[in-house]
Amino acid sequence: MELVTRVMPLPKDANGNGDIFGGWIMAQVDLAGSALPVRISRGRVATIAVNEFVFRSSVSVGDLLSIYARIVRVGNTSMTVHVEVWAERNPVNPHLVKVTEANITYVAIDEHGKPRTVPRD
Repeated sequence: MELVTRVMPLPKDANGNGDIFGGWIMAQVDLAGSALPVRISRGRVATIAVNEFVFRSSVSVGDLLSIYARIVRVGNTSMTVHVEVWAERNPVNPHLVKVTEANITYVAIDEHGKPRTVPRD
């Protein structure tokens, strides 16, 4: 797994209970998950499928989220990525909690938004 981004949710990202909206977390996972496919395809990618998305624990304002990714499959035009989100909590006595994991498929696209072949080196 490769660290692709770190982000800290803000109060504006929370719901009325003080937990971070699942949609905000999903957006962060999608952005972070695309980092490796962009590098491998050497260009634009689009999300074509969220194959699995599991929320394991809530996220709170002040949690430092570290988002890790690894490529699990490379096809002709698509790549599937496994993404894990870990929250670092309580800066005085830090501990890590896996809060989310997902499998997302991206497709390499050209300047017209059409699928293109993933380069093979």
